[in-house]
Order: sequence, then structure tokens, then C-alpha cells
Amino acid sequence: MNQPLVLVIDDEPDICELLTLTLSRMDIQTETAKDVAGAKSLLESKSFDLCLTDMRLPDGDGLDLVEWMQTHSAGVPVAVITAHGNVETAVQALKLGAFDFISKPLDLGNLRNIVENALKLDKGGEQKSRLQGDSEPMRALRDMIERVARSQAPVHISGESGTGKELVARLIHESGPRADGPFVPVNCGAIPAELMESEFFGHRKGSFTGAISDKVGLVQSADDGTLFLDEIADLPLSMQVKLLRVIQEKTVRPVGSSSEEVANARILSATHKSLSKMVAAGEFREDLYYRINVIELQVPALRDRGDDIIELAEHKLGKLSSNISLDASARQGLLSYEFPGNVRELENMLERAVTLCTTGTIQETDLNLRSQQSAPIEGDNARDFTATDLGNQVEDVQRQAIMDALEKTRFNKTAAAKLLGLSFRQLRYRIKKLGIE
Repeated sequence: MNQPLVLVIDDEPDICELLTLTLSRMDIQTETAKDVAGAKSLLESKSFDLCLTDMRLPDGDGLDLVEWMQTHSAGVPVAVITAHGNVETAVQALKLGAFDFISKPLDLGNLRNIVENALKLDKGGEQKSRLQGDSEPMRALRDMIERVARSQAPVHISGESGTGKELVARLIHESGPRADGPFVPVNCGAIPAELMESEFFGHRKGSFTGAISDKVGLVQSADDGTLFLDEIADLPLSMQVKLLRVIQEKTVRPVGSSSEEVANARILSATHKSLSKMVAAGEFREDLYYRINVIELQVPALRDRGDDIIELAEHKLGKLSSNISLDASARQGLLSYEFPGNVRELENMLERAVTLCTTGTIQETDLNLRSQQSAPIEGDNARDFTATDLGNQVEDVQRQAIMDALEKTRFNKTAAAKLLGLSFRQLRYRIKKLGIE
């Protein structure tokens, strides 16, 4: 098997020597260049597995080289070496297509991790796409997943509840060089504030009352893999500061520990809320927003996916029952419905329809599609509006609030009750009374 070949670009002989020595101990060959012109010449004449470049070079800067490589050497991952604390430059490099960045002074352990991940790119399998549909938004989404999977840049996945943001995060993980590592999903809204630091970063025995043994945090458990922060908008501001440091420094300090540990996890995040609006309102840190939002990936709403709705419905029906189909009225009803709950609502709707269907064919009435819009109550219609109607509307509001809380907490009823300001017994009573499945 041929040794990997890495191009090192730096005008400081000491840095070139350190990188060459480190890589040779990893059984990796190197070639060096001291400027942009020399690097371009080598990239055009030889096949490299990775490029490591300094930001400041005698005849240009590393950002220009990163941008040039996206067109002329697109198959070669490039990692940039930045000055310590120069976060803006690192983020800009990632936006331009850099695989990752390394801060000076060089941390050799971090360098080895980056090199190993980059060299795994060609070994990764093809995208295991479980995203169905051939609409333009879905084709664009699959293309973006394939592109961002090759990078180590933080990705923020936005989209409405029920669109499949966690599935997208899993596909990014499975399509990249960390596919053999763990995928650790975390619902940021379901962890009590007082336990959050210990859950994320771990703790040492005796660091607080109840800490009877050492505990590995979620960040460390995602080592060599991916940490998916779902509903990141729900993180308290105090925790946002600590997470920002983890992302920037790639280290973590467990509660009660006097030393830091390397945090080698790729960060993916998601929320159905608008982080930019939260930043403007002072509810989310601007510096953290720019660090997690290096690349933004929008998951389309189901109502924007056209005929994908029918394809998804038929696929789901095939898994639920092999002898039940949709009639013409059901198809038309699905295509004209707005789907406020997106794919999750479609799946629940079909499960209910299959259970209730007695003819072998699902009709529009079997789908129990919710009314798209309440008509205004005025004129003669106002006389027909009764206390029963008002009670039904109140129940609808309560039902939606409970469903939203359950979805937000991944159907953890204890956490949902706390979110709603109810006791567990009160929530259980209302779920039964309102007929929530």
C-alpha cells in the first residue's frame, strides 16, 4: 500500500520541519512549499492526499489558496494553520471550503487527529441517503450533505419541527470520515439547567454532592465522532459561553478537574427557532452563533416538496401494511394540505388511518386532515358560535401546546411537564382527556 502524500506550505523552516517529522512518524510522506506559487505548481503536477497551509505566505495568503483549490484541486482536503485566537480567519477558511484548521502554537495531538480524519475521506462509503423524494429542494439538500460531509466545519441545520433535522445530521456523520466513530445526539432542552455542565463535560468523583464516581461527559463520549446539539436555542446563556470555548479551543474541562482534555468531536447543531432573531433579542450569543453557523443547511418543509408527499406516504404505507393504498381523494388531500407538523405529522396521520381503515383503501376522510384556517366569526355566523365551540378551541390550543412540549423533549413526559409548568400527574391526566396518542 502506498504511503499517503501531504503537501506542507509554510515559509518558516522550523514549522515545516516539525510538521514533516510528525507526519513521518505517522508513516506519511511530505513535500514542502514556501509560497502560494510553489504550492500551486506542486498541486497541478502531483496527487496529494492532504494539504496543510499557513495563513500568511510571502506572495499571498492561505485563504486565496483554499479558494483556488476548490476549483483546481477540489479532491484534496486542505487544513489551514492560523494564529492562536484568530477565530474570524478560521471561520472564513471553513466557509471557503477548508477541511479544518490548526491553531498556533501547534498541538501535535490535535494535528494527528485532523490528519487521520482527512485521510479517511476516500475510505468513507457513499452517502447512505434515507432522504426520499426527487423534488428540487431535496436534490439540493442531498448535494449539500455530500459537500459538508467532507469538511469538519460546524454545520447548523435549520428547519421546522418534524422535517427530519436529526436524520440529516446522521447522514452528514455517516457520509464523512468520522462514520466509524460515535454519533451522540443531545436534546439541549431536555437537560435540567443545574445538571447541564456535568452532562456535557463530565465530572470528577467528589466534585459535588452526589458525584460518587467519575463521569464521562457527552462531549468526550463523541470523541472521534459527531456531537449533535438538537434544539441548541434552548441552551442557557451561561452554558453558551462554555460551549463556545469547547468549539474554539477543542478542549473540555470536567467539573472538579484541574486540567483540560482534548475534545475531538465534530459539532452539528439544529433548531426550529430563528437564531438570528434570538441574537438580535439578546437571547443567544452572537459569537457562538457565528461559530456554529459556519455552514447553514436548510431542511425544506414538507409542503414545499410537491409530489414527494405522495412518495413518502406510499413508502410509509408499504412499511405499515402491504395491502392498503391511497385513493385519488386521499392523494389530492395530502397534496393540498399544509402539514404544520411536516414528515412527523404525515407518519402519525398514516398510522392512524391504517388502524381505522376497513376497506383496504384510504380515503381523504380517513386521513382526518385538520382545517387549514379558521373562518372569521362575524355576522350571522356569530349567532351559531356556542360555548361548545369555544371549549373545543381551548382544547385545541392545549393539545397543540402539549404535543409541542412532548416533541421538544423527545416524548419525555417528566421533562415535558416541567416545560409546561405542570406536575407529571396533571400532564398525564390532560394527555388522556385530550386523546393525545
